[in-house]
Amino acid sequence: MPGRVLILNGAPRAGKSALARAVQAQVPGSWVNWGVDGFNAALPPALLPGIGLRPGGERPDLETRLPGLFAGYFAAMAGLARRGLDVVADLGLHADYATPFDPMTVLRRELAGLPVVLVGVDCALDIVMARRNADPRDGFYASGPGVPAPVARWQAAVHEGKRYHMRLDMGALTPEQGAARLARLLTGDGPIA
Repeated sequence: MPGRVLILNGAPRAGKSALARAVQAQVPGSWVNWGVDGFNAALPPALLPGIGLRPGGERPDLETRLPGLFAGYFAAMAGLARRGLDVVADLGLHADYATPFDPMTVLRRELAGLPVVLVGVDCALDIVMARRNADPRDGFYASGPGVPAPVARWQAAVHEGKRYHMRLDMGALTPEQGAARLARLLTGDGPIA
C-alpha cells in the first residue's frame, strides 16, 4: 500500500517547516520530511536556489533547469510513497517565472496514482516580516522595515490558481494545532475547522 503525500504550499516564513516537523512528531505514520530545504541541500551551488527560486523571473538561466529539477524531486517523492512511506513536503509552488512553467503540472504527472493532499499555508505579512527580521539568515531572507516587493510577490504567487484540500493560517495556529487539523483531515476523523 502506498504512503500518503502531504504537500504544504506557502510563502517562505509562513510556518511550513515547523508544521512539517509537527506532522512528523504527532500524525500517525512513517513521515519522511522531503521539502525544498532538504532537496536544495543536495544541489550544487550553481543550481541554487533550485526549486526554491522566487517569483519574478530573476534567474532565467536557472529557470531552464526547473522542469528537470522538479521532475527529479517529485519522482523521488513518488518513489518513497510507492514504498509505503508517508511524505510531508514544505514547498513554495508558483508559476511566476519569466518563461511559462507550472510545477503543478510536473507534480500531477510524477505523483499520478498516489494519495496526494495539497494544503495551503497562509500567514499574515506582518508575521512573515517579523519572522524574517528575527532570523534574516545573513541576508538570505529579505528583511527590514515594510514589506519588500519580493515578499509580497511570493505571498500572492504561491496560492494563485491552486485548489487545496485545506488551508491553514500558521500565523494564528501553533505547529501542533496545525498538525492536529491535518491528522483529522488525513483520517477523516472529526471536523476540520
